[in-house]
Amino acid sequence: MVYHNLKALIKGIRACKTLADERALIQNESAAIRTSFKEEDTYARHNNIAKLLYIHMLGYPAHFGQIECLKLVASPRFSDKRLGYLGIMLLLDENQEVLTLVTNSLKNDMNHSNMYAVGLALCTFGNISSEEMSRDLSHEIEKLLGSGNTYIRKKAALCALRVVRRVPDLLENYVQRAKGLLQDRNHGVWLTGVTLITEMCQIDESCLEEYRKAVPLLVKQLKSLVTTGYSPEHDVSGITDPFLQIKILRLLRLLGKGNTEASDAMNDILAQVATNTDSTKNVGNSILYETVLTVLHIEADSGLRVMAINILGKFLSNRDNNIRYVALHTLNKVVGIDTNAVQRHRNIILDCLRDGDISIRRRALELSYALINDSNVRVLTRELLAFLEVADNEFKLGITTQVCLAAERFAPNKRWHIDTVLRVLKLAGNYVREEALAGFIRLVAHTPELQAYTASKLYSALLSDISQESLTLAAVWIIGEYGEALIESGLVEEEETKPVTDENLVNLFETVLNGPYINTLSRQFVLTALIKLTARPIVSQPQQERITEIIGSYATNPALEIQQRSVEYINLYNQPEIRSGVLEQMPAPELKVTVMGTVSENRSVGSTRTDTDSLLDLDSDMSQNGAANVVPQASKQNTQDLLADIFGSSSESSDPVAPSQPVAPAKSSVNDILGLFDSAPAPSITSPTSAPTSTYTSPIATGNPLFAALGDLAPQPQQQPPPQAVTPQPAPQQARPPAQSYIAYDGHELKISLTPAVSPARPGVVNILARFQVAGGNAASNVNFQAAVPKTQQLQMLPMSNQTVAPGATETQQLRVIAPAGAQIRLRIRVAFTLGGENIQDQVDFTGFPPNLTTGGQ
Repeated sequence: MVYHNLKALIKGIRACKTLADERALIQNESAAIRTSFKEEDTYARHNNIAKLLYIHMLGYPAHFGQIECLKLVASPRFSDKRLGYLGIMLLLDENQEVLTLVTNSLKNDMNHSNMYAVGLALCTFGNISSEEMSRDLSHEIEKLLGSGNTYIRKKAALCALRVVRRVPDLLENYVQRAKGLLQDRNHGVWLTGVTLITEMCQIDESCLEEYRKAVPLLVKQLKSLVTTGYSPEHDVSGITDPFLQIKILRLLRLLGKGNTEASDAMNDILAQVATNTDSTKNVGNSILYETVLTVLHIEADSGLRVMAINILGKFLSNRDNNIRYVALHTLNKVVGIDTNAVQRHRNIILDCLRDGDISIRRRALELSYALINDSNVRVLTRELLAFLEVADNEFKLGITTQVCLAAERFAPNKRWHIDTVLRVLKLAGNYVREEALAGFIRLVAHTPELQAYTASKLYSALLSDISQESLTLAAVWIIGEYGEALIESGLVEEEETKPVTDENLVNLFETVLNGPYINTLSRQFVLTALIKLTARPIVSQPQQERITEIIGSYATNPALEIQQRSVEYINLYNQPEIRSGVLEQMPAPELKVTVMGTVSENRSVGSTRTDTDSLLDLDSDMSQNGAANVVPQASKQNTQDLLADIFGSSSESSDPVAPSQPVAPAKSSVNDILGLFDSAPAPSITSPTSAPTSTYTSPIATGNPLFAALGDLAPQPQQQPPPQAVTPQPAPQQARPPAQSYIAYDGHELKISLTPAVSPARPGVVNILARFQVAGGNAASNVNFQAAVPKTQQLQMLPMSNQTVAPGATETQQLRVIAPAGAQIRLRIRVAFTLGGENIQDQVDFTGFPPNLTTGGQ
C-alpha cells in the first residue's frame, strides 16, 4: 500500500502491531519513494521528502533522498525551500561530498529578496557548513552582518560564529562588523553579537585590546537591563533578559582579566548587579554566580571580592543542592585568593559535612582542608575527627592523611600533635598511610618527655581495640622501644596512676598475636617488640623466658619471614654479650616533612623518599666524581613502565634483568646483624665495602618493606673502621689515565658511547656518561634512551641534556649503577628516535664494561 502524504504514513505506522510489520511497511514505502524519485514526479516530491524525513527520524535509512532535497531547495516556492533545507540539515553533515552542491544554492538564497528565505539559508549554513563552505561564503556572511534587517543580522552573527570556529584565519574580517552589532537596540542582535565577540576573544587574544574600548558600551547595556522595569518580551521570573546579562558578564570577565583600567570601569555595575538581583529565584542565582566569577577573575578591589565571596557563602544556606555544590566548588578555587573572607563562612562549610548528599560532603571536606591554619587548627581538626567517626570508608583515607598533615604543620605543641594522631589511629587505624605512621614514630622519638605518656596511651588503646592495624603497629613499635619508661611511670588514667608490669606487656603482645586481626606484618612487629623487651633490665627473667618461648614457637611457621625472624631472634637472645647493643633503643631519626601532602587519595603509598631527592643525590655524587652536570628536567621515565615496555612483561617475570628501581633488602642472618654493629664476625665475613650507602638498620628493618621504611628513619651512625687485618691500606694516589669509552649502540647514523667512572671510595658505584652523536647530515630528534639492569643491581638516570642531537653536536645523559663488588655490569638498552622523518626503535644488550669495573678497576 502506498501512502500519499505524511499524515497517512504516520497512521499506517502507528497501526502496525509488531516491529516486523513496521519494518515491512517502511521497506515498501521506501521502495515506492525511490520509484517516484526515478520518475521525476515534481508534484509528489514534496510529500515524498516529508515522508522520508519521518522515516529518517524513526532510524531507518533515508540517504537516497539527499539529491531530491537539493532539488527542492532550487524550487521557487518557499514551502519547498523550507522542507529542502530541513532535509539537508537532517540528512547531510559537513563531512559529506554532496555538501559542495549546496554552496551555490546557499549563496543564491542569501541574496534572496525574501528575508525568510535568507533566514533559511543562514540557518542551514550555521548547522552544517564545512571549512571549505565557510571560506566560500564568508564574504556573503560579512555582508549580511551589515543588513538593515535585525532578523537577518541576528542569524548572520551566528553564522559568523560558525565561520570563526571552522576557519580562525578569517576572524579579522569580522572584528569591525562585530562592533556594529553592539550599537543595535534589538536584544537578539545584542545576544548573538556578544556571543560572537566572546568567541573571537577566546580564539585570538589580540582581539581583547580591540574590544576593551567597548567596555563602557557593555556596562551601559548591562545597567539598562538591571534598571529596566517589567518587560514582557524579555522577562524571565521578573528579571529582564537574564541570558543577555550572563553573556555580557562573561565577556566582561574576559576583557577585565589582567587589565586594571577595564576592571575599574566595570566595578560599579558589578556591585550594582550583585546588590539588586533577586536571589530568591534560580534565574537570579545564575546571574549572581556569573557576577561572582567575573569579580574573581578581573582586577577588582578587595571590597568587591569580599562581597563576591559573601554571595557564595549565602549560596551555602540555600536549600537547592545544586546551588550549594556550585558554591563549595567555587570557594575551593578562590580560597587561595582571599582566605580570610572564606574563613567567615567556616561554620556553614562545616555544617555541609553533615549533608545527605555525598557530593556536597566531598566538596565541603576539600574546602575544610584548605581552611586549616595556625589559628583554627584545633577547631577544624576537632570537626574533622568528629566527621571521621561517621564518614564513609571512601573518605577515611583522605581525612586521616589531611589531619596528620595539618597536625604536623600547625600543631600548637607536641602534646596536642601526639593526642591528635592517637585519636586518628583509634578512629581509623585501618585507613592510615605509612607516611603518617612513620611521621608519628619520628615525632615520639624526638620527644623524650612524652614517650612514657605516648606508650601509656597506646597501651590503653590497644587493650580496648586490636582491630585497627595502624594502631597496633604504632603501639607495638612504641612499647617495644619505650616499654621500660611505661613500666616505670605506670598507666595514667583520669589523674590516677595504675601500675604496669612486664607481665602485662607480654600478655598484651600475646593477645595481639593470638587475635583474629593479626597478619604477617603485625606479627613481625610484635616479635621484634618482644625481643626488644628482653634487652630492658626492668623485664624479669621469667618473662624473658616466656618471651623466648613465644618467639621460638614461630620457628616452624609457614610464613618464611616469620620463621626467619624467630630463628634470628632466638640466636640473638642466646648471645647476651651482644644482645644489649643490638637491641638498644633506636637513635632519634632525622626529622623531615612527610610527603603524604603531595600524595593523592587514589595513589598508592611507597617510600617517603621522593624522586627529586634521589635525583639530587645522584647529581651530587656525579659532581664529586668529575662527571658532567646535566640539568634535570621535570618529567622522568617511570621505571616499571620502562621494564614492561622493554621486555613486554611485568617486573615479576623470571627474566634475569630487573628495572632501574631500588631492590628490596636481602634476607638477613644473625651474622649480618652482628656485622652491622662491628661485633666479632665469623672469619668468612668480608668487609662491607660494596654497600653504596651507609644506612643504619635495626633488626626490625630486615626483609620487609615497611620495616625498611621505619628502620630507614634512623640517622646514619658513625662508621667504625673495620679491623686492620681485614681492610687493606689504600695505595698512594697516582695520575689516572683518561676514562675509556665503550660503544653501546651504533646504527641508523646514531652512535651512543658509554664512559664509566668509579670513585675509589665507593667502588660499587659506577657513574656512566652516555654521549649521543649523529654521523650523517640529518638531526636525530625525539631521542628516548631507556635502560634496565639485572635484579641484583640498581640504576638511576638523569634526563638527556637535549632530546635533539644535531650533526656535529654531542648530547649527554648521566647514569649511575650500584652493583655488588666484582659483578659484571649488564645493560639492556632501548633507544627510539626520529631521523629524516622516519621513526626508528632499536634494542641491544651491552656487556662491554671490564669485569673488574665494580671493584675499582677501569
